Amino acid sequence: MHYSTFRLPIAWLTVGVVAIAPTIIPAAMSPLFAGLLFAWLLAVIFWSAFGVVHEAEELAEILGEPFGTLVLTLSIVIIEVALISAVMLGSQAVPTLGRDTMFAVLMIVLNGVVGLGLLVGGLRHHQQSFNLQGASAYLAVTIPLAVIALVLPNFTTSSSGGTLSATQAVLFSVLTIALYGIFLWLQTGRHRGFFQPDDNGPEVEDASPLPHPGRSGSRRQHVVLLLANILPIVILSKSLAKLLDAGIEALAAPTALGGIIIAMIVFTPEGISALRAVAANQLTRAINLCLGAAASTLGLTVPAVLLIGLITGQPVILGLSAANMILLAATLVLNGITFSGARTTMLEGAVHLSLFSVFLILVFSP
Repeated sequence: MHYSTFRLPIAWLTVGVVAIAPTIIPAAMSPLFAGLLFAWLLAVIFWSAFGVVHEAEELAEILGEPFGTLVLTLSIVIIEVALISAVMLGSQAVPTLGRDTMFAVLMIVLNGVVGLGLLVGGLRHHQQSFNLQGASAYLAVTIPLAVIALVLPNFTTSSSGGTLSATQAVLFSVLTIALYGIFLWLQTGRHRGFFQPDDNGPEVEDASPLPHPGRSGSRRQHVVLLLANILPIVILSKSLAKLLDAGIEALAAPTALGGIIIAMIVFTPEGISALRAVAANQLTRAINLCLGAAASTLGLTVPAVLLIGLITGQPVILGLSAANMILLAATLVLNGITFSGARTTMLEGAVHLSLFSVFLILVFSP
C-alpha cells in the first residue's frame, strides 16, 4: 500500500484531535511537548501540501493547461494566505509576516530552487535549453510586482515605516490583481505557446485550448480530494501559528524565520517537482513552476495581506530593509541575465545559490 493512502486519514485524525482537545496554549505546555506538537502539526501540514500539489497536477492533466494552471496556482495561494492569516490574526500582531513570507518565497524559488536546478541540470546534461519567451514574460510581470509591493512602500510619503495608506492599499491591490489577471489570460490563451518547450512548434494564435479527455467522475474525484487536502491545512494553521509565535519568542529567533517556514511549507512540494523536471531535462516546465510561483505569490498574496490589514486594522509593513532591497535587486537582475539566453549552465546555478546563501546569512545576522 502506497504511503499516500494514509495521508488523508492521518490529516483528518489530527484535525479531530485538535478540535476536541483543550485550546492550545503554548505558555501552559512544557517546551518538549510544545516542540513535539509543533513538529507533528508541521509534518501533517507539509504532507497535506504534497497532496494538494499532486491532486492539482492530476486535474491539470484532465482539464488542460488553462484550468490546470489556475487550479494549481489558486491551491498554493490558498494555503499561503491561510497560514499568513492565521499568524496575523493571532494574539501577537506580526505586521511584517506577509512581507517576510513573500520575500522568502522569492529568494527560495528564484535563487534556491533555480540555482540548485541549474546546478543539477548542468551536472547531468551540461547545457539545457528552454523557451526564452516564457521566462521573459514571467520576469516582465514579476519585476514590477516585486518593486510595487516590496520596495515602493519605503518611499511613499502618505504613510511611513514601509506601509501603505488605505487608498494606496486598495488601488495597488486592484492594479496587482489586474496585471496578474491579464498575465494569466495571455498565458492560458493567446500566448500559451510561450510556456511550452520550443520543440512543440509555434503557437497558434487565438486557438482555444481544449481539455484532455477525462471522465467527469474522475474530475469530481480529484476536486474532492484536492479540497480534502486543503481543508486540514487551513484548519490546523491556527494551531501551528500559536506554536510558531511562541517558539520564535522563546528562542529569541528573528521574526523573519516565521515567513521562511511558511514559504517552505507552501512551495517545497512545487520546488521538488521543479527539480524532478530539471533532472528529466524538462527545463521549460521547471522554469514555469519556479517563475510562476514568484509571480503568483506577488500577484495574489499581496492583495490578500493588504485586505486582512484593512479589515482588522492591523498595520501591514511591506517595505524591505535596505540590505534586502539590494538583495532583491541583485536577484531580479541575475534572473534577467540567466534567462536572457536560450541555454543555461552550472555557472548560473552556482551564482544563484551564492545569493541564496547571502539571504540565509542576513536572516540570522542582519
